[in-house]
Amino acid sequence: MSHLRYNPLQGTYTMVAANRQNRPHLPKDHCPFCPGSGKVPKDYEVLVYPNDFPALSDQPITPATIDSKVYHTAEAHGHCDVILYSPDHFKGLAQLPLAHVQKLVSTWAERYSTLQADPKVRFVFPFESRGEEVGVTIHHPHGQLYAYPFVPIKVATELDNAKAYYHEHGVSMLDVMLQEEEADGRRVVCTNKSFTSFIPWFTDYPYGVYIFSKSANKRLEEMTTEEQADLADILQQTIGAFDTLFNKPFPYMMCLYQAPVHAPEYEGAEQYYPFHIKFFTPLRAADKIKWLASSETGAGAAANTLLVEDTAIELREALQKYKEGRV
Repeated sequence: MSHLRYNPLQGTYTMVAANRQNRPHLPKDHCPFCPGSGKVPKDYEVLVYPNDFPALSDQPITPATIDSKVYHTAEAHGHCDVILYSPDHFKGLAQLPLAHVQKLVSTWAERYSTLQADPKVRFVFPFESRGEEVGVTIHHPHGQLYAYPFVPIKVATELDNAKAYYHEHGVSMLDVMLQEEEADGRRVVCTNKSFTSFIPWFTDYPYGVYIFSKSANKRLEEMTTEEQADLADILQQTIGAFDTLFNKPFPYMMCLYQAPVHAPEYEGAEQYYPFHIKFFTPLRAADKIKWLASSETGAGAAANTLLVEDTAIELREALQKYKEGRV
């Protein structure tokens, strides 16, 4: 059964979930997420589906203790959702009607509100893994959502840096980043009233887009209906540009972030760590993958093979073609 093992070198936990070894891998003769499979309703729009192979559970086992001076175990308390975007096996977010994508955004907000009520949850993390290049096991358009009992280390690093900047300067680092990216303009992909999609100056992925909010509302579940509609719009534009870039479904990891909950060390973090989205994109060309090799994986030393000022131009041109194709 799932449990957590403490990593003393990094001060974080590894989720051990041997049950996930048995999950289906790219089935060719059926899809468990399609209507008629027996796994999901015959009719749905956006569906929150309990993960059949969860790494975390709201009824976790108590793991065996270990006799060690540096290691310990903990319960894998939390939640693991699958979120099915639509019943259509072949339509991703760029192909669905905009109103349907708005329903997905609303579903994310509802799940944030529900799962954050669990006092043992500290960080709620919706995400999507798309494409075999990032390890997807079922092609039906869907995302997932993990609610962790700890703040994951990469998020904690960003929170610590954002918190330090806020206490020194009195403003959110992310707000300053957005202002500077919009003022420069070269790395902006698209923008609307509430959000801007851009490739940040420092990113290690050639097409690694970020989406930042212009809103004073710092959490997704606090956003107005209009702001949620704008988020659906900019998601569709960004992913439409991706899919048009190489004229094929673009692989990515889409990750949603906002302030933790039930984390006293990050009390008030929504002021310096507002809602935002990041895309981690493995392609560096239509037929070339940006592998994370020894330097990136072993040392965490990021390297980018392309200038993002150039790749942003490519995405803007692809976005124009995407828009023309939808008219």
